[in-house]
Amino acid sequence: MPYAEGRVYNDADAHIMEQVDWVASYADAKTRQLLKPLDVSNAGKMNEHGTAFSGKFPASHWDEINIEKNLMFIKGWGALGAFDPDERKRAMDLLGFNRQLVFTSLAMSQFWGVFAQREHDLDLLYGGAAAVNRAISDFCRNDSRLIAVGFLPLDDPKRAERAFDEGLKAGCGTFWIPAAPAGDKSPSHHDFDGVWARFQDANVPFMLHVGAGETPMPDAYRNNGRGPIKDFLGGEGEVLDSKGFMMLHGPAEAFLSALVLDGTLEQFPRLRGGVIELGALWVPPWLRRLDIAQQAFAKGEPALALPMKASDYVRRQLKFTPHPTEPVGWIIEQGGEELFLFSSDYPHIEGGRNPIKRFEESLAGVSETAKERFYATNFAEMMG
Repeated sequence: MPYAEGRVYNDADAHIMEQVDWVASYADAKTRQLLKPLDVSNAGKMNEHGTAFSGKFPASHWDEINIEKNLMFIKGWGALGAFDPDERKRAMDLLGFNRQLVFTSLAMSQFWGVFAQREHDLDLLYGGAAAVNRAISDFCRNDSRLIAVGFLPLDDPKRAERAFDEGLKAGCGTFWIPAAPAGDKSPSHHDFDGVWARFQDANVPFMLHVGAGETPMPDAYRNNGRGPIKDFLGGEGEVLDSKGFMMLHGPAEAFLSALVLDGTLEQFPRLRGGVIELGALWVPPWLRRLDIAQQAFAKGEPALALPMKASDYVRRQLKFTPHPTEPVGWIIEQGGEELFLFSSDYPHIEGGRNPIKRFEESLAGVSETAKERFYATNFAEMMG
């Protein structure tokens, strides 16, 4: 009996747990020499048994641990299908999801945001992205339920256009873009029109996701004289703690505000995007702030003279995944049933042991139509 049954479930967030040589094995020779080693020091409980660097489990392993009963209790590299594509097919059978977006977990740390101010930065960045896009496409290739999420940095617009074309050809069904300015340019700058046009013409959405961008919480707020802080995964790094959580959505909010208020979503009306694992409790007040900003600053910013309300572009073109700990019923009531998506975060710990149960509890009283949109239809609209 699958974990999810009784309706169609489209999962907007899942991951591969990369092994040590995963990116390097798909990289060209030059990029392979420049890649930073895979760092799992902040993986905490997801690598508690040291499985990050082990090989494929023997078939008997899954019988011994009764994987059908314990599917949602085993996280990280120890989970079924964490890094083996054949095992992932079995995991999908047991999960019962209709479709699933598959993101990387740690791969970008090997080439994105490292070796700053080095002359080969862009070669490493786009060589690493190309390797990830080939690798994630290969992982998802033999199961039509899996949708490969490539990586597309915007640092160089022309290289980004080529990376999009190559990633799409490799098999990527969407691309994760860092929620940050590209150098000194806003993502709404006309230099990126060629990138957004490609997304629109290919009928492919872009993705923003936690992990590609700094959490805008100054470190000084952690210097509280109250002893060390353990992050969500159980380590003493700063992957995610309570203060980081409070600002987690900040980079995505800034990125999307620029696309809306500068008219990029008006210019590309069929451009769509998903905002994944960044929560959704912030979305209803953000919609109101967008409309206030559009009205209050129109005199000095001609770009704000848009034919629609700013919030209507969000409703038309963007979707968001709430955390299972958030009051999703309230979020839908306040924000609208067309905006929000189900996600499991499999096999990450953050998704919890029973995300459907938690979502169902918070959806009590929500209409069946709104539930159907949350679990299935909004995902289908986002993916086109």
